[in-house]
Order: sequence, then structure tokens, then C-alpha cells
Amino acid sequence: MKKFLWIFFVSAFCFSQTSKEKAKTYLSEKDYKKAQQELTTFLESNPSDIEAIELLGDAYGYQKKWDNAIEQYEKLKDNYPNNANYHYKYGGALGMKALSVSKLKALGIIGDVKSAFLKAAELDSKHIDTRWALVELYVSLPGIVGGSTSKALKYANELENLSKVDGYLAKGYVYEYDDEPELAEKYYKLAIEVGGSVTCYEKLTNFYESQNKPDKAIDNIEKAHGKHQRNAMHYQIGKVCADYNIQLEKGEKCLKAYLANHSAKDGVPKAWAYYRLAQIYKHKNDKTEALKWIDKAIAGLPDIQVFQEEKAKISEL
Repeated sequence: MKKFLWIFFVSAFCFSQTSKEKAKTYLSEKDYKKAQQELTTFLESNPSDIEAIELLGDAYGYQKKWDNAIEQYEKLKDNYPNNANYHYKYGGALGMKALSVSKLKALGIIGDVKSAFLKAAELDSKHIDTRWALVELYVSLPGIVGGSTSKALKYANELENLSKVDGYLAKGYVYEYDDEPELAEKYYKLAIEVGGSVTCYEKLTNFYESQNKPDKAIDNIEKAHGKHQRNAMHYQIGKVCADYNIQLEKGEKCLKAYLANHSAKDGVPKAWAYYRLAQIYKHKNDKTEALKWIDKAIAGLPDIQVFQEEKAKISEL
């Protein structure tokens, strides 16, 4: 009898462990619903498993089930009040819920979001993600409910002490939002000098586009391509050329290079490159070529409304 009970216990333990490992695999494969199912089953027998609770919160979060994610993270931060990451995840889920509800309801949540992030920052002086969250929070909130450029810059300075790149990007973000473009450009450029990652270049490119400086955006993407050799950057150049009706020959060449070298890792489907080529030929008043490419875009992604709208414009040439 004892032997039977031991075998039963070991089998149950191995099954539960397998269930959690399967959930991790599903999460890595972005199959969040199956991960949620595995973890829910696992927690029925192992309700105090901290890792499983956190993973379940993550699975809910990826599915934008904010109330469910909040419930899991709240368990963690209440039972482990000195763990900065649990406060950070709880605040993050609350913040995402605030973005999904009415402004009136969001006002009732923001205080808890801020408290959670501040607690995480207090508990862990090196928690980079929390400081980024506070920068974004203080920048985006109106002053009447606690928004503050000076407080955003305080956490940007803390980021700079932890990571020069993060600090410079954060300052660029704050100054861009505060309508100080010269300072924003300065710090985005500093981030490129120190870090030089694709993300650093993208931030400066996006800034130039927001400032209606497409030529500078194109020049920056070309510098990024010179360093990183990413095919996706061909598309980005073509997009800017098409959107702003500038450097059309370069845009056409880059989009065709993107299509010739396209792979799944490039991220943007071919149909969008066809659409950008159609825009370029429309700018050139070449109706025949424009219609050819917009038809290819529609054939690739027939449900994209902007493609249909572009075809209507081209047809009027």
C-alpha cells in the first residue's frame, strides 16, 4: 500500500511539473491561451507555486485580460511585499487596464499604478523597467492628476546612472513630449553614439518624422542600415519616401530591394511594400504601374481598408 501511494505521489508530481514546463513552451511559442489552460490546471494542485502564478499573470497579460493579470500579480505583491518586480508587474497591468477603460474610470486607477511603480523603485534601486515606467507615467499624465516633467527627468537621470543608453533615450522621450525638439534630438543622438542599437536609430527616425523632417529621417535610416544591414530598413526608407513624396527614385529602389530579399524575420508583409510602391508611382503620375502594385497589395491582404482607399485615389488620376 505504501509503495502504491509513493508511486502515485511521484507520478502526480512529475505530471504537474510537466504541465508547468508545457506552459513555458506555449508562452515561448506565443500560444498564450494554451499556456493559461496548463497553468490554471497546474495551480489547482499547486496553488502556492510562485513561478506558476507569475507565469499565469503573464499569460493573461499577453491576452490583454487585465483584470485576471492584476489578480495574479496582486497575490504575488501581497505575499512578497519586498519583491520589486511583483509591484512593477502589478502596476503595469493596472496601467494597461487604465488605458482600456473610460477616462473617468482611469482616474480611479492611476493612483494605484503610481504607488506600485514607486514602491518597486524604492525596493530596487537598479530596476530599469520600473524607472522607464515612471518616466512614461509622469510624462503622459496631465499635471492636474500628477504629471510632472521634472519628476520624469528625475527618473531619467536615475536611468542614466544605471545605463547611459536608457538614460539618454528617456531624456529624448521627455524632451520630445515637452516640445523641446533640440534637446530631444541631442539625447537621441547621444543614445546612438553610446549604444548604436536598432532601437536607438528607430527613436531618432521616429522623432524626425514627428517633426516633419523626412530627409533627416531617411539619412538616419541609411546610417542605421550601414551599421546593422537589416533588410527591414529598405522598407522604412521606402515608406518615408512614399509618405512624404520625396526621393522617389531612392524609395522605389529600396522597396524593390526589400521585396527581393524578403523573409519572415523582416516583419512587414510584402503587401505593404507593394502598397508603398503604388504610392510612389502615384506620386510620379504613373497610373498603370500604380494600379499594378496596389492590385498586388490587395491580393496579398484583401481586408486592409487603406489599400482599397489608395486604389480609389489612383483610379482618379
